[in-house]
Amino acid sequence: MRDMETPLKKVRGLGAAREGTGGFWRQRVSGLALAVLTLFVVGWIWSLKGAGYAEVRASLAHPLVAIAMALFIVISLDHMRLGMKEIIEDYAHSQGNRLGLSILNTFFTVAVGGVCLFALAKLAFGG
Repeated sequence: MRDMETPLKKVRGLGAAREGTGGFWRQRVSGLALAVLTLFVVGWIWSLKGAGYAEVRASLAHPLVAIAMALFIVISLDHMRLGMKEIIEDYAHSQGNRLGLSILNTFFTVAVGGVCLFALAKLAFGG
């Protein structure tokens, strides 16, 4: 019965991924957030030029810096995962490859995020 549908009805089916423009907008919004956070992170790193370990650790103990760094880590990894998802959907031709690569993409992102956030927490809270 699908061959009897009008082109508009086929478009409303949200395409092959059944997600519509949600991923598109999520990439754009995360990219905008990263642009702002990158300015903060680069400025923070620049302000610590020549600083020792103790000064960097003390700076990371400030709540604003720690929260901004955590947001930078989480948003950049999510943005990376979304971009890789697009590449996998476009270039992995078999359904099995797509599924396997999508799972690896998610696990890799979670693993890197966990390590980064653990390191940040350890530096920010001491120990």
